[in-house]
Amino acid sequence: MPAIRAWTESLWGKNSPFVQYRPSNALPIVPKEERVKGRRPTADEKRQLHIRDGYHCRFCGIPVIRGEVRERIRKAYADVLPWENSSKLKCYAAFQAMWAQYDHLVPHARGGTNDLENVVVTCAPCNYGRMQYCIEEVGLVDPRTRQPIQSEWDGLERFR
Repeated sequence: MPAIRAWTESLWGKNSPFVQYRPSNALPIVPKEERVKGRRPTADEKRQLHIRDGYHCRFCGIPVIRGEVRERIRKAYADVLPWENSSKLKCYAAFQAMWAQYDHLVPHARGGTNDLENVVVTCAPCNYGRMQYCIEEVGLVDPRTRQPIQSEWDGLERFR
C-alpha cells in the first residue's frame, strides 16, 4: 500500500522531515570500545518485553510483529510478501512498518545499558527515526510514563 510505504519512509532516519533534532545537554557519544557489549536482547528478554509492552510500539502504538514471525509468514506466502534485507524498498511495506524493534531509551551509543528498564518494544520507523539520539533531543515523551497498549493483538505469534 503506497500510504503505508510513504508513512514508513517519512519517518526513516536522518532524512525524515518529521524528526527534528534539538541541541541539548544530552549524554555524549561513547566510544565503541567503551559501550556495553551485546546490545541485542536475548530470546527470553524479547518475550518479557513483548509481554510487558503488549506487542505494540511504545512510541506510536501500532501493533508489531517479531522478525521471526514475519519470516515464517514470508516463507509461507513468498509470492506476495517480498522481504529483501538489502533494500527497504523491496520489502512488504506493512511488514516493514510493523517490524518489532528493541529500542534503548538511553541509546547504546550514549552508554545505555541492556537492562529491560532501558529497552522498549518499538516499530522499525520509530526506532530508526530516532537513531542514536536521546528522546529529549527529538522532543519525544518518555514512553515509560504511559501505560502500554493492551489489546487482543498477539504479534501473530499463533502463526505456524
